[in-house]
Amino acid sequence: MTFYVLVGLIAAVVSFGASWAVLRLGHRFKIYPGIRDRDVHTTPTPRLGGIAIAVGILVALAAASQISWFRLVYADPFPLLAIVVGALVMLTIGVVDDLYDLDWLTKLAGQLLVGGFLAWAGVQILSLPIGGITILSPNLSLIITVLAVVLVMNAVNFIDGLDGLVAGVTLLAGGVFFIYSYLLAINTSQTAFNLASLLMAVLLGAVAGFLPFNWHPAKIFMGDGGALVVGLLLAVSTVTVTGQINPAAVDAGQLLPAFIPILLPFAVLVVPLLDFGLAVLRRLRAGKSPFSADRKHLHHRLLDMGHSHLHAVLIFYAWTAVVAIGTLLFMFVAWWWALTAIIVGLIACAFVTLAPLTREKRRAVESYDAESLEADATNDDDTTATSTTTALATTTAPTTPAETSR
Repeated sequence: MTFYVLVGLIAAVVSFGASWAVLRLGHRFKIYPGIRDRDVHTTPTPRLGGIAIAVGILVALAAASQISWFRLVYADPFPLLAIVVGALVMLTIGVVDDLYDLDWLTKLAGQLLVGGFLAWAGVQILSLPIGGITILSPNLSLIITVLAVVLVMNAVNFIDGLDGLVAGVTLLAGGVFFIYSYLLAINTSQTAFNLASLLMAVLLGAVAGFLPFNWHPAKIFMGDGGALVVGLLLAVSTVTVTGQINPAAVDAGQLLPAFIPILLPFAVLVVPLLDFGLAVLRRLRAGKSPFSADRKHLHHRLLDMGHSHLHAVLIFYAWTAVVAIGTLLFMFVAWWWALTAIIVGLIACAFVTLAPLTREKRRAVESYDAESLEADATNDDDTTATSTTTALATTTAPTTPAETSR
């Protein structure tokens, strides 16, 4: 664990320094796009934070290669080299998109090519817990791997709309995933040093070093380049976990703890994945590209509901923490306790999320009651005035003999 903390700290320090440098360069040379209709911020802000995150990751991986305890990870450097190449390609595509706004088809093609390249390099989902442990065919393994990588990258990219949102969610989700992969490695291979845990440690460090510059109000954004790199490493860390599992050594009682790490990124990214799915359906129904931009993401809706910028980010953190930590509990307590904790946490998150609607409804009712009371008071005044006028008219009107006789 000490060496994981060490490489994480290296990534954090380098990422922090690189974020400062990129921020200065961005303002000096005005390397930032204009404000778009869907943007929440109102001041032009550099979006090249992904470069700083990538630099932190690369330096930390280089430092880890010099630590003897990680020699097993670097014994076969080809998979790690393929991951680094894939991350650099996605960083390049994202940075170009941040600066020049690429069309969605070009970005999707790049994601599919990177996913296919990683699968070709051996970074694949090898087995799934279907009817015990199912060993996948090469073609099926390639398809599932590519889809998983592309899906997670886009889900992370879709929620990158508020200050500190992606960085904070990554720290929460990635922290839980690191614990999973670390414990799984010890239980299955008697060594704590593995590729999945190393990738997650350097990612957590790099994101932590970037977060101070990205916290609200953000001085710099990670942009598509950073979001795609973060999503890629989250997906790849998950994929490499399957390589740690020996199907012959895992019995039925071990299936849940062994395969929770495979499902974990999808569990902790449930909100981004939900946002992604809703966005695709919404755009297809409108006859638009599923990757066209709009201002109807979940974080936009939280702002429209009345949440402040900071509250919206914290709500996303809360949903992520409940699912991630709840999933972690399955390895330490009985399943019903873990499930109970998740349900209670989700109910609390739902209450906080919907609180502005309750307050708005209360204000609407109070406003309606006040208007009704005012209207009643006005009607009473009108009735009193009419009665007084009628009485005065009756009193002062002259009476005729005919009226007197009646």
